[in-house]
Amino acid sequence: MGKRLTRRDAVKSLVVSATAAALAHARPARAAESDASLLQVDLTPRFELSPYLYMQFMEPLGVTDSSVEASWDHLQDCWRPDLIEATQDLAPTMMRWGGIFTDFYRWREGVGPRDKRPTMINLMWGGLESNQIGTAEFIDICRQVKSEPLMCVNFQGDGRRQYREAKGSIRWGDAQEAADWVAYCNDPDNAERRGHGFADPLTIRYWQLGNETSYDDRGFDKPEAIAKTIEFSKAMRAVDPSIKVIGWGDSGWAADMHEQAGEHVHMLAFHQMFNPDDGKEPVLKGELYRRDPAATWDCLMNAWRINDAKIRETRESLGGRDIPLAMTECHFAIPGRNRCDVLSTWATGVSYGRILNNHQRHGDVLKIATAADFCGTRWQVNAVMIPVPHGRSYLMPVARVMKLYRHHIGEQSLGVTSTPDGLDVVASRTANKLFLHVVNTQRDRSVKAKFDLAGKSIGDATAFEIVDDPMVEVSDLNSRDVMQIKQRQLASDGIWEFPAASVTAVEVELGA
Repeated sequence: MGKRLTRRDAVKSLVVSATAAALAHARPARAAESDASLLQVDLTPRFELSPYLYMQFMEPLGVTDSSVEASWDHLQDCWRPDLIEATQDLAPTMMRWGGIFTDFYRWREGVGPRDKRPTMINLMWGGLESNQIGTAEFIDICRQVKSEPLMCVNFQGDGRRQYREAKGSIRWGDAQEAADWVAYCNDPDNAERRGHGFADPLTIRYWQLGNETSYDDRGFDKPEAIAKTIEFSKAMRAVDPSIKVIGWGDSGWAADMHEQAGEHVHMLAFHQMFNPDDGKEPVLKGELYRRDPAATWDCLMNAWRINDAKIRETRESLGGRDIPLAMTECHFAIPGRNRCDVLSTWATGVSYGRILNNHQRHGDVLKIATAADFCGTRWQVNAVMIPVPHGRSYLMPVARVMKLYRHHIGEQSLGVTSTPDGLDVVASRTANKLFLHVVNTQRDRSVKAKFDLAGKSIGDATAFEIVDDPMVEVSDLNSRDVMQIKQRQLASDGIWEFPAASVTAVEVELGA
């Protein structure tokens, strides 16, 4: 009888066999065995990095997660101060409003005097929405946290008949309604907005048409979606030619969408919600991740490969056509209590560090990206958790890594030509400052690196790092004690050590 396949072996086999092709494109560079400690960066800029690789996404999730309703202080008519504080700490560069909710959202129900706004039925997530948070309120939080707003429009319900009507109320929005929304936000002289007390424009530059148009066979097919994309974009850009319109490009639609509607859209969107677990012998589902920390770690460290395969699939579907991509939703989707319990662990934070590194490697075409939804009371796929009925909002592990990377990244991507075994590294620069994002994928072993700039001298080098036990979990009780960013100076000789299970952002002043 042969050797029995262990659960850990099964997890490794599943991920590796399913995504082996991904390694050829985006695997972090590996040094030769004799130079295993060499970390080398080519200082020649490769491409410009978008500032929107750390986007957040807000959608009213009804009874499944009181994400939006719990964010709002209904007594004071303002955003919860603790949520604002946490979001300012996270500092997302872009925030998106929409999701499947967009398919039945009528924007005029969420503007004007609050005491006159009607409630609406959340046809996807259940329950009623008060519409106390609408266009102006969304722009308010974006301004408070200095984020670029991205709005999703009701794209005639993405053609989904189940969302067309609710209790006699038509829920689909047409191209004229979308154009009216652009005018409401961006036209300095818009009488409707000014009548609501906003003399100055709300200014939204980025607009996504619908949400996941190809994911439901009861909605638009590809030809219908392309025709509607042209219709909506023409109407919206007639009001404001400066806006950036994002069409749908997933499920193999990208090439035809660009070919037929390319002059009307500026980016193509795709999404990825995925489970890296083994379906037959899961190690992450529910509370199983606590039973075998080593298997949990191995599974999470390989998750980036699935992320990479999805991005490559979308890139390749373009057939070389030149149009930026927007991954406007992306996160794990692992079954369990309150959805994805394991996402509270630092092990998942390290895993997301690899995923964010992968997004940066694809930054030549990937111009908007995220790795979490924004905020909520239950779903752990969110970046910010809101304790209810009391408590202070806090950052989840994914948000702590996003915050770390967001504050320490350059404008131009650089190539990493040699990487010590066990490290996943990407590099960027702005002028004479170099930035490294370093993930130590070893659960219980630090890794030493000899940093080399091919003749360029190293000036001051500072590490900003998160190190913790991989199985530590964050909650509102310990959020200020675990997974904290700590700063340390690095040796000028370039011999640097990265602790086990760590995510580090390094800033290096370049010498002569």
